[in-house]
Amino acid sequence: MFTPKYPPTDTAPTAPTTSPTAPATTTPAPVTPAPVSNRPVVQLTPGSTIALVGGGTAVVLIVGTVLVSLLLAVAITGVSVAVTAVVLRSLLNDSRNGR
Repeated sequence: MFTPKYPPTDTAPTAPTTSPTAPATTTPAPVTPAPVSNRPVVQLTPGSTIALVGGGTAVVLIVGTVLVSLLLAVAITGVSVAVTAVVLRSLLNDSRNGR
């Protein structure tokens, strides 16, 4: 049940060997045409081109807006942390001086 089942051995005929003294003759291979693709060809009309450009522009604007918003959030957070550090430093210095 758990023993592996191997496929039968390859029974392909072996290639005939040629004698090394016989001159090798080469025949030119026939030229075959390129295979024809079965996929449908995409045809861009002016309307679809405008739609693609508009969609790409919208994606770029949305991604740009999100990235700028994230950068602005990081900048605002950095400024607020810096202001908080200055205020805390000022309070600690005032308490050490006895004011």
